[in-house]
Amino acid sequence: MLTFHLCHKYEVCIAMPVYRLTEDLVFPPPYLAEDGLLAVGGDLSRERLLRAYTQGIFPWYNEGDPILWWSPDPRMVLFPNEMHIARRLQRTLRQHRFSLSMDTDFKGVITACAVTPRADQDGTWITEEMKQAYIDLFDAGFAHSVECHHDGVLVGGLYGVSLGNCFFGESMFSHRRDASKVALAVLAQQSLRWGIELIDCQVANPHLFRLGAREIDRNQFLKLLQRYLKHPARVGKWHLDADLC
Repeated sequence: MLTFHLCHKYEVCIAMPVYRLTEDLVFPPPYLAEDGLLAVGGDLSRERLLRAYTQGIFPWYNEGDPILWWSPDPRMVLFPNEMHIARRLQRTLRQHRFSLSMDTDFKGVITACAVTPRADQDGTWITEEMKQAYIDLFDAGFAHSVECHHDGVLVGGLYGVSLGNCFFGESMFSHRRDASKVALAVLAQQSLRWGIELIDCQVANPHLFRLGAREIDRNQFLKLLQRYLKHPARVGKWHLDADLC
């Protein structure tokens, strides 16, 4: 264990105990995370990433920093049957303003998520190392994307990791109004049909609150994982049902 100095916005630095990972694929228990930060180090191998997700842990760090592993408390989640689709979004879906697909352009989606400017961030946390790690998960059938095209151009989407009856959302982007919302709505609708019971949103933001996501405490989240991960994973390339495209 070591003391890690985590610097937040406005140069506020917090010293907290975190655990240094070794080559062994072992994580400390998530309840040991202080302010969400659990461990540092390790790698982004397929095996380690999948082990992390099954324990409610995910990587999140900036370019030039060591790999940081997080398990926040509370945890933001979206139960697919609780997705709130406002009238305007319902109209957008009915009018089929976007061409929708799954797993047809994972590299395009993760690249767009990495380079699209965000109001609350100075740069991107999707480093080249991170990008390649999730492309490897996609090639292995564990990571998936939802794409929104308009006039043949990719204008929105999201990607994440699926295990058991859970989808662990990683990032989304939008280059056209409502494109990312449409991607999430379609993911929620398809999830209901497949029996996916939980979409992990990791940390709170107002955009997701308005779409029906809510915070639950970490213990509850981990108990849900234990239940939902007992089901077999839907490994391989995903396809949207025809009426959702």
